[in-house]
Amino acid sequence: MRKDDMDNLRNFAILLLFLVHTFMIWNDFGSGFYIWMGENKILSTLIVMVNPWFMPLLFVLAGMSARYALDCKTTKAFVAGRIRKLLVPFVAGMVCLVPVQSLYARKFQEGYREGIWTQWKYFYTHYTDLTGYDGAFTPGHLWFVLFLFVIAMVSLPIFSLFPYQKSAIMVEKMRVWEVLLLFISIWMMYYLGNFGGFSIGKSLALYLAGYYVLSNERVRERLEEKTGWLVALGVLSALLSAALYARYSYYGDLWVNFVGWNTVLAWLAVGKKCLNRRTWLTVYLNRASYPVYLLHQTVLVVLAYYVVKSCRSIYVQVPAICFGSLALTVFAYHVLRGLWMGILWLIRFRSPLNG
Repeated sequence: MRKDDMDNLRNFAILLLFLVHTFMIWNDFGSGFYIWMGENKILSTLIVMVNPWFMPLLFVLAGMSARYALDCKTTKAFVAGRIRKLLVPFVAGMVCLVPVQSLYARKFQEGYREGIWTQWKYFYTHYTDLTGYDGAFTPGHLWFVLFLFVIAMVSLPIFSLFPYQKSAIMVEKMRVWEVLLLFISIWMMYYLGNFGGFSIGKSLALYLAGYYVLSNERVRERLEEKTGWLVALGVLSALLSAALYARYSYYGDLWVNFVGWNTVLAWLAVGKKCLNRRTWLTVYLNRASYPVYLLHQTVLVVLAYYVVKSCRSIYVQVPAICFGSLALTVFAYHVLRGLWMGILWLIRFRSPLNG
């Protein structure tokens, strides 16, 4: 069962990645990036305003979608769907996409001159901090796909032991302030399975919160009723985060998880109130956004390599990388989709059943 507000929020969060990953080229977090041009406090502060909530929003939406999917699918069909949609693209991306990003990181950082074949061997045999910024092994941006697959499988026994229907009566009684307090459990889970800030424990908590709490229609109605003050809280939190980071470089775990959670709730409220409609763009992005997610960072890194070498003005580099990578990623999506459709047509055309 698709919900237009959820689709629109998911598509928006994925498109926002182009902006965030462009700004990462100038981050001052001490981590660098595949292509890193040095520290820029303004761009880093803008990341800080967005980073606490846009990936958590995707995990929450995934949990909500899982509940709706399991209402009309068998567990076997659900697992088969997650293998097809998550595990297969992850494996394909780890072969075809992520090594290319690490290749360009080595080209930029080290002046590496060998080709992709040599890089593949290096990529799969060298393990450092898992960022891939030094050309070594990394899941890259596909960490989200891997986490989501693992969480989807781990959650099934939980759903079996604690069915949604048994929790629904209690959840329906939750007030908005009680939903807000769930950030404490999300913050505590942050330290479970944390890989350089990418926490599978926190991701699981967000997924379960989406499944058990935020998929509940009564809870969603209560959030919609409080849209105004949830948005105000989210905006004030984001501005305070920006001020704390710009002035003191403060980015504390407890605060970040609080800001992230209350902003996710604000977006869900706004989505239900204002984005619960289907347009031609919704229909298009429902089909394109996931392939765009898979392709986007590889395209962005490759484009950034050439942009920063050909132009020195950051005022040209930022829009060129952000909007250029968006355009090229959409183009690549259509080319690959066309090739795939052509292959399927040839298979059907040459099938013995078709004479």
